[in-house]
Amino acid sequence: MAKNVKVYSTPTCPWCIRTKQFLKDNNIAFEDYDVGSDHAKADEMVAKSGQMGVPVVDIEGEIIVGFDKERIKASLGL
Repeated sequence: MAKNVKVYSTPTCPWCIRTKQFLKDNNIAFEDYDVGSDHAKADEMVAKSGQMGVPVVDIEGEIIVGFDKERIKASLGL
């Protein structure tokens, strides 16, 4: 079953780009929020993760900060 995946990122962040490419390469659907231009989503990200760094990945409520490929894979069951 597909999991609900949200990525909080900015367009210029190299780790954000790698994270989204990894999800695409594994055919994982995700919602992408540009926290550089969407201040409400930026506030939501900080509330969830407790920090300003991107990317933040929310997989069914599990918060993963940064491009932690192994945690992302484990959370998605890959």
